[in-house]
Amino acid sequence: MTETYEVIVVGGGAAGLSAALVLGRARRRVLVVDAGEPRNAPSSHMQGYLGRDGVSPAEFLAAGREEIARYGVDLVRDRVVDASRDGDFTVVLATGRTVRARRLVVATGLKDELPPVDGIAERFGRDVLHCPYCHGWEVRDQAFGVLATSAMSVHQALMVTQWSKDVTLFLHEVAESELSEQDVRRLGAAGVTVVTGPVAGLVTEDDRLTGVRLEDGTTYERQVLFVAPRAVPQTELFVKLGAEMNETPFGSYPVIDERGLTSVPGLWAAGNASGFAEQVINAASRGYRAGATINGELLMADLDAAAGV
Repeated sequence: MTETYEVIVVGGGAAGLSAALVLGRARRRVLVVDAGEPRNAPSSHMQGYLGRDGVSPAEFLAAGREEIARYGVDLVRDRVVDASRDGDFTVVLATGRTVRARRLVVATGLKDELPPVDGIAERFGRDVLHCPYCHGWEVRDQAFGVLATSAMSVHQALMVTQWSKDVTLFLHEVAESELSEQDVRRLGAAGVTVVTGPVAGLVTEDDRLTGVRLEDGTTYERQVLFVAPRAVPQTELFVKLGAEMNETPFGSYPVIDERGLTSVPGLWAAGNASGFAEQVINAASRGYRAGATINGELLMADLDAAAGV
């Protein structure tokens, strides 16, 4: 049996819950499908969200789930395995459940693919970090390392000097010749030490990062390591539904307007499913905007239908 909703939200992170909250308060029948794999799960706290600075991601999402429940929004822990559109959207879940809705919001986010260096995955979100805006204040003035994953990692090394003046850039598998003259000048001006040679792994002591070890055995004492994971957008549903996609240096994302509407009528993108650089507060904002706009669209469509327009 196929259940019917007005809006289905795929993804139960900040963007999806925010869209569901707005729609629930607008008295819409909404289903949130949450696979339970938030990108920021390894972090013990999230920062920069006004009024919620320092809260744990788990606590933040739990509060969001409680809030949408107050307004009658349904939430299921499941995964979407198929979707189609024939005016409305039909969504098939991994458990075999089939649901339909007039509008579909995809807020499936992205995954971080970490460099295959010994110790990085185990310490990610603790003293191996990726975003200075998320974690820089908490590790300020410590000895930073930056592991280059491409020549673009120079930008990351320069950025983190705002939080520490003791920064070492490990070029790892990036050739020194790949750095531009401007890169070299800026690194020098910022006081960043550049180390060539591949990194073999991390050194820890008492469950703390204490150093970075090169393949030649040389070890550099470091307390924090910044990396730039490869972003893997979870955007398969957009492709399946025929949305126009845009290839970027950070993966393939749907082409959207300023509200989050894709090229497919009724299909919306929010959060990191709409772009690489959405922090939690930005993701929530995108979800809110999508939810409010969808409610207005549905209202006008129903009024036009009633008026015979």
